[in-house]
Amino acid sequence: MALKKYKPITAGTRWKIGNAYAELTSDTPEKSLLEPAKKTGGRNVQGRRSMRYIGGGHKQHYRVIDFKRNKQNIPATVKTIEYDPNRSAFIALLSYADGEKRYILAPQGLQVGATVISGPEVAPEVGNALLLKNMPLGTVVHNIELQPGRGGAIARSAGTYAQLNAKEEKYASLKMPSGELRKVLITCMATVGTVSNSDHALQSIGKAGANRWRGIRPRNRGVAMNPVDHPMGGGEGKASGGHPRSRTGKYAKGLKTRKPHKSSDKLIVTRKNGKKL
Repeated sequence: MALKKYKPITAGTRWKIGNAYAELTSDTPEKSLLEPAKKTGGRNVQGRRSMRYIGGGHKQHYRVIDFKRNKQNIPATVKTIEYDPNRSAFIALLSYADGEKRYILAPQGLQVGATVISGPEVAPEVGNALLLKNMPLGTVVHNIELQPGRGGAIARSAGTYAQLNAKEEKYASLKMPSGELRKVLITCMATVGTVSNSDHALQSIGKAGANRWRGIRPRNRGVAMNPVDHPMGGGEGKASGGHPRSRTGKYAKGLKTRKPHKSSDKLIVTRKNGKKL
């Protein structure tokens, strides 16, 4: 992927580092795979605000993505690589041999005209989806299922991937994007390769208005509020605000939020900080 640095013609472009979108081949989405996406403005069914700092934003459509890859042993040709406003990764439009079209998460390096296939024992090549038990050790994967047949849930955002470290009788050991070492059922599906748009994290939006286009409203700090509005508010002059915490009083830094004795604890070998549970 290529980044684009803008000339400081305006204040908004002075610090802007955008995406050149060099990999994209089409700006017109497949109409049959679009669904309406109504914005809530942070309001619930009663019309009352239940989430702050949400509102406005550009009108968007939802692209239906095939996370399950359950159309097996039928080859598909990559028709386009497209932008998706609902996620950080790019998406690829597949045209199957029987005429059906589906969107998938585009892996890094997938080109228009390439052939991909899904199945339990297909070749472990970029864009192909297969069972973890049939992949060689060291394979880099994304869109990983946690429960067989439920669809990919892990490593779906731009530039992420997990690595297959070991295979046991029932479980495969994966090194997650966070660094966590975790066991996943060996009968789960995953897609080979790294998710596209790896330089997404290096972009700089340049101005506050770009967040307004995304439906994000200004967020005011807790220390700038009154004590009645936030636990960190109030004080004479510029007070520090005390221990960082949320509006409801929950500590923001250092407090463990994972539920104790969670059922998946037995599947986590090492946490991202190198400690065992």
